[in-house]
Amino acid sequence: MHDVEVKRRMGEEDIASVAALLRAAERADNHAPLGEHKWIDLVQGGRAGFAGFVARRPGSAQLAGYAQLSRGHGSWAIEYVVHPAARAVRERVVEDLLRAALGEIALSGGGHVHVWVPKPDAADDAVARSVGLARGREIHQMRRALPLGPDLAGSARATLRPFVVGEDEAAWLALNNRAFRSHPEQGAWDRGTLAEREEQTWFDPAGFLLHESDGRLDAFCWTKIHGDEVCEGGAGARGLGEIYVIGVDPSAQGRGLGRSVLLAGLDYLAGRGLGVAMLYVDASDAAAVHLYHSTGFGIDHRDQAYVGDVASVEP
Repeated sequence: MHDVEVKRRMGEEDIASVAALLRAAERADNHAPLGEHKWIDLVQGGRAGFAGFVARRPGSAQLAGYAQLSRGHGSWAIEYVVHPAARAVRERVVEDLLRAALGEIALSGGGHVHVWVPKPDAADDAVARSVGLARGREIHQMRRALPLGPDLAGSARATLRPFVVGEDEAAWLALNNRAFRSHPEQGAWDRGTLAEREEQTWFDPAGFLLHESDGRLDAFCWTKIHGDEVCEGGAGARGLGEIYVIGVDPSAQGRGLGRSVLLAGLDYLAGRGLGVAMLYVDASDAAAVHLYHSTGFGIDHRDQAYVGDVASVEP
C-alpha cells in the first residue's frame, strides 16, 4: 500500500515535486505523461472539480506516482503517471491512486469517469478491472512526414488568415462549440479556456489559421510547434508540429473544407522547417480517420480510456 494524499489546490512545492516526477517519466517514456489541459490546471491551481493525488511509500519523501482529476463536459477525467523508480510495483501504485481518485468522485456527487492511459498494456487492463472500469474510447496519435509529397501537390488548399488576438476570440469560440458540440473535452470552451492557451509559451497566432466565407468564420486549423521535442522519424526529422485542433462549422460540411484547411495547415508547418506532423483523433470518428489516412497519416500509437460510472456517497 502507498500513502495517497489528496490536494485540491497545489502549492509551489507540490507543483515542483510533481513536475520533477513528470520530467523523469517523460525521459523514460519519450512522451509527455500528462495532457496539456491537465498541466494547465495543475500549475494554475486547479478549477472546480480539480484534485491532485500524490502517492508515496510509507516513510519516503519521493513521489511514487501522481494522478489528476478534473471535471469535464458531463463527465470526469483522470490521468496518472508512475515514477520510473517505482515501476516494479506499478500496478499497486496505480490502483492506490485510482481508488483515491474514484473515492473523490463519489464524494463529489458521482458520475461517469474516463481514465486516460497512453500505450496501454495487459497490466493496465487488469488494474482497470480491479477498480471496476472497462475499456472505452480509444484515441489514435497519427503522424506523417513533412513536407507533403507530389501526390498532394495538386490538392486544393483553403485560403486562411491568422487569428487576431483581442478580435477573433468570440467568433472562434462560437464556431468551435458548434463544431464540437457533443465532444467531451473540446465542446464547451469559454473565454477562460482560450485565454489559458493564449498565455502558453507555444501559442503563436500566426499558426492559428482561420477560414471565412462571406465574412463569417466557418473553419479553422490551429497548429502547434513542439519546441525541442525529439522526433522518432530518424535522420532528417527536423522537429515536430501538431494539428492541434481542426474544425468545420456543421453548416459548411460536405464541401471538402476540412481536407483543404488541413493541407493548408500542413503546408504552414512544413514552411516552418518541421519534418514531422502529428495529431490526435478519436478512433470511432470514421470520417476523420479516413481523412487523415488519405492525406498520408499513419497511426503512431493508441491511447485508451477506461470508463465506468461512480455512485455518489455521503461525505
